[in-house]
Amino acid sequence: MGLKKVHHIAIICSDYEKSKAFYTEVLGLEIIREVYRKERESYKLDLALNGEYILELFSFPSPPKRPSRPEARGVRHLAFEVEDVAREKSRLEILAVEVEDIRTDEFTGKRFTFFADPDDLPIELYEG
Repeated sequence: MGLKKVHHIAIICSDYEKSKAFYTEVLGLEIIREVYRKERESYKLDLALNGEYILELFSFPSPPKRPSRPEARGVRHLAFEVEDVAREKSRLEILAVEVEDIRTDEFTGKRFTFFADPDDLPIELYEG
C-alpha cells in the first residue's frame, strides 16, 4: 500500500465553539485554518500539534450522537503521547476536565489515563 503515516483525524462536534475552545485552549492544538462553508452550514477547523497538521474539527447541523460507551464499534479513542501523564492529568483537572485515575499498561509498563472531549469522545494520554 505504501502508507507513510496518519495524515489527519476528523471529528464532528455538536457544539463548535465549545469544541474549538477545548481542542485549542485545553489541549493546546494550533489553528492552521478556519473556514465556514455556507452551503453545508458547517465550520471546518484545521488544527496542528507541534506544527504538524493532525486534526480536522467539523460542525454540521444536528449531527447524530455516536455511542462511545459501552465499547461501541468504530474508532475507540484518540491518543496523545506526553512526557509526564501525572503532570498533564493535574493540568487538565485545574481546567475542570474530569480525568480517570492513572493506570499502567501491563505490556509496556507505560502510564496512561483517559478523559473525554465535549462530545464524550474518549481521549488517552500515554506516557512516551
